[in-house]
Amino acid sequence: MKFYKEAKAKELSQNTRIFAEVREIIERVGKHGDIAVADYNVKFGGAPAASFRVPQSELERAYDEISPELRGAIERAAANIKKFAELQRDSLWPLGEVEVEEGVFLGHSVIPVDSCCCYVPGGNHPLFSTALMLVIPAKAAGVPRVCAAVPPMRGSVLPHPATLAALKAAGADEVYAVGGAQAIAAFACGTETIAPVAMIVGPGNKYVTEAKRQVYGKVGIDFIAGPSEVLVIADDSASPTVAAADILAQSEHDCDAAGILVTTSERLARETEAEVTRQLADLDTAETAAKSWEENGRIIIADSLAEAADIANEIAPEHLEVNVKEPFELMGLLRNYGSLFIGEGSAEVFGDYVAGTNHTLPTMGAARYTGGLSVMNFLKVCTFQHITPQGAAKLAPDAETMAAEEGLTAHAKAAAARIRKI
Repeated sequence: MKFYKEAKAKELSQNTRIFAEVREIIERVGKHGDIAVADYNVKFGGAPAASFRVPQSELERAYDEISPELRGAIERAAANIKKFAELQRDSLWPLGEVEVEEGVFLGHSVIPVDSCCCYVPGGNHPLFSTALMLVIPAKAAGVPRVCAAVPPMRGSVLPHPATLAALKAAGADEVYAVGGAQAIAAFACGTETIAPVAMIVGPGNKYVTEAKRQVYGKVGIDFIAGPSEVLVIADDSASPTVAAADILAQSEHDCDAAGILVTTSERLARETEAEVTRQLADLDTAETAAKSWEENGRIIIADSLAEAADIANEIAPEHLEVNVKEPFELMGLLRNYGSLFIGEGSAEVFGDYVAGTNHTLPTMGAARYTGGLSVMNFLKVCTFQHITPQGAAKLAPDAETMAAEEGLTAHAKAAAARIRKI
């Protein structure tokens, strides 16, 4: 293995300023409610508003006024996302009573969370596709109250029309024009007009991410997500044009994004690097993409595809593309990734928008221990037991013995109470 292009070294220190600023926002929203949220909305670019709640009529108007081409694309994406979410949901079955020994019956129920907030970023681009990726799985899971928080456009009281249209197509129950850490705080703590939720999901900037970290425990979250990543495994059969295009598709997200090529071909490494430079010349987002590629982009030449798989497993990227002649032969070696794209036709951008798998994925190596957002995030698998008097008589002596050994006398007595007076 050798590095053809290395990323610049980064300082791995905690940003204490962001931590302190987010903590102050959460405390202010918890104490002052709507007034604090309104102040932060205006401070960060929105206009003063009489209400954060976006009327259903605005969602319908946005849906009707977007172009037919965009409306058709949103509907197709929504249909595929819903279909896949329902297939995933139906793969998780409740477990009825099973007798594990005489008189001891165990099982589990699959129960949706009571409510959730889907945070849809605004920022530099209206990421309306994220509205579909978050709301549709929550609805497929059967969550009774699915809310969405979206930053208003700069100088406006409303989010971008395309995002409102996507939320209409996804079926969000409540939509609020609130963004940033103040939105996370509002849905975790509750305000006069925003009822708290059980769970908050969705990506965001550093402030949103830190806010999710700080409210975790008070509410559930999906995971802590960082900058976007793609890793392309490619051999000599791959197209440098495609590899470069996919690297730049990630690089344009922001200056912290990472595009990585791991290849067994030095020719492909050389040609892909040249293609990145060529394609940057015609890219509207070239300023961001070029900086991202310069600072975070990597090209690694592996001695074999097996070594390339080992490198990918170590990095555990958000998106993993396998652009090799026989991609299915490599699949068995790959373990750590947010989502896998098999073969050169499986563009990561298809997963971002219309294929149907979710694009809300773990980053920064978190794919070593978790997968991406899915309908499963909104479902609780809750166990139950039903033990007959005969079963209790069989279990009580062992439970009493174990409790006594741990020094938990009341536990021991509770077990003994099932078979004798105490």
